[in-house]
Amino acid sequence: MLEETLEDLKQSIEKAHEALRRELAKIRTGRANPGILDGVRVDYYGTPTPLKQLAGIAVPEARMITLKAFERSQIPIIESAIRSAQLGLNPSNDGELIRIPIPPLTEERRRDLAKTARKEGEDCKIAIRKARHDAKDMIDELEKSGDVGKDDAARALKELEAIVKDGGTRVDEIVANKEEDIMKV
Repeated sequence: MLEETLEDLKQSIEKAHEALRRELAKIRTGRANPGILDGVRVDYYGTPTPLKQLAGIAVPEARMITLKAFERSQIPIIESAIRSAQLGLNPSNDGELIRIPIPPLTEERRRDLAKTARKEGEDCKIAIRKARHDAKDMIDELEKSGDVGKDDAARALKELEAIVKDGGTRVDEIVANKEEDIMKV
């Protein structure tokens, strides 16, 4: 029982790390990254559809993303969806391709993005603390019902704290790497 609880905690922490990586991938660093378009939804015949289902996305150079719509009639709709997503991008099309130049970041904007990355890291730590709380409650419940002894429960709580501390350290590393990437000119 205790092993299952600790394993569930590890899985929850790993899911929180994955969510953090996805959120940080959306923060642009001055280089073209197709991940910044992941949250863009296009109204495709009345259904909000992810952009990558309507167009092929490529990065031909460091500061340019190109999209080739699978249906030419969707080009203006895709273009307006990117504009309305408030990503600070200004797409243009030539009838075949949509080109999205990635503007260089100013120092002030870099600091704002670094602050956003730290906020995402803090949200991840909150998710980890919630998973810790749930696991701790489960261990306490097992001890109270008599399914496990006091010593086993104390050992499990000690291991739980070590797992949570390691998860928090990993969050700090992920955020620090992203901040370094953002601040690099």
